[in-house]
Amino acid sequence: MSVSNTESSHGVSPDTVRYNREVPGLDDPVFEVSDLSIYYGSNKAVRDVNMKVGPRQITAMIGPSGCGKSTVLRTLNRMNDLIPEARVEGKVTFHGEDLYDPAVDPIEVRRRIGMVFQKPNPFPKSIYDNIAFGPRIMGKRSGLDDVVEEALTKSALWDEVKDKLKDSAFALSGGQQQRLCIARAIAVNPEVILMDEPCSALDPIATLKIEDLMYELAHEFTIVIVTHNMQQAARVSDRTAFFTAGVDDDGDRYGSLVEFDETPTIFSKPADKRTEDYISGRFG
Repeated sequence: MSVSNTESSHGVSPDTVRYNREVPGLDDPVFEVSDLSIYYGSNKAVRDVNMKVGPRQITAMIGPSGCGKSTVLRTLNRMNDLIPEARVEGKVTFHGEDLYDPAVDPIEVRRRIGMVFQKPNPFPKSIYDNIAFGPRIMGKRSGLDDVVEEALTKSALWDEVKDKLKDSAFALSGGQQQRLCIARAIAVNPEVILMDEPCSALDPIATLKIEDLMYELAHEFTIVIVTHNMQQAARVSDRTAFFTAGVDDDGDRYGSLVEFDETPTIFSKPADKRTEDYISGRFG
């Protein structure tokens, strides 16, 4: 991807966009979100979202707090099912199959569509057992050493921990713990990795390591990331969805998708003034 060779009025300089690759098309989407609305009880918290996520692409969701981006992210692997009174209207398909069809097993959905959360959340186990946990739950008993090594290698952590696999995961730094959580998600062989603010608790050096890792993983996995960091979205994503928040007639806050496009377009030539105002820092 690329941006203008002059400083952007939106605060994203050419140096910010570090990864240069052609943005793939959306002819064969992994996810297709159609007229999606999400309720908590009677409150319509997110309204009328339409977007597609392409295979082996990084899709970023940005916007101010309370705009619904994390809520939308959780619909992609049915994590909202775990929240009392949460329900969805509209349609979310995964390779053309309705994720919310009653015949679809949400456990299998979450295996194929993994998730990494805002704060690193390793299990109170060894590094090895953190990675082996998912495969063991799925019934795998042999070849676990290979699974652990492969997952840690793909998460760029193997060289740092290969001699201390029996140590507690809590002995790792915050950035290492987050890469461990990514490795744990990879270990069950998902197709998609969802990341909800994966760098918000990390220092700048650890953040750059996670960004480098995301870019490498996108050669094999589809990634959807929620981030408050617009420079991060510009650096790593192929497409960006900008959400904003509004207030309805009853005074209830709700989120909505304003604009979804290729990342260079969002950051250099947004179609909606609300996107431009947010990116340039005039609100949010």
